[in-house]
Amino acid sequence: MPIYVVQKHAASTLHYDFRLEIGNTLKSWVLPKGPTLDPHVKRLAIQTSDHDLAFADFEGIIPEGQYGAGKIIIWDKGEFRNETYEGKELVPLDEALKEGKITFSLKGQKLNGMFTLLKIEGEKNWLLIKHKDKYAKENYDITKEMPASIE
Repeated sequence: MPIYVVQKHAASTLHYDFRLEIGNTLKSWVLPKGPTLDPHVKRLAIQTSDHDLAFADFEGIIPEGQYGAGKIIIWDKGEFRNETYEGKELVPLDEALKEGKITFSLKGQKLNGMFTLLKIEGEKNWLLIKHKDKYAKENYDITKEMPASIE
């Protein structure tokens, strides 16, 4: 199964980098407010540059003067399953990405259950939406309740 990773990144502003393994690379989105388990809250996800798969294991400090300078921790990591269907047909991940809607289930240490990434206005703006399932938690801020690295 492909992997996902969420890295908490204390750069010029604190944010979370959400990455999905699609096509032998990590497709990446910046989550300014981090992920949520509340299905009533939609999180802005700004698509950013792809990263090598090896970056999924990076935890450390990017030195001052380099792009993305600051501390990075592995906030969550696990596997995901493509759940993007058109009728009864499973849509390949790369095609779903191009079409602007990816539905997937996560199996991680902090995040679990169904989510959708949905492209909205602009070239890079998406929404990360938690589905109502047994892992959903209303009025709960997982980034505050579980701030530390999984490593």
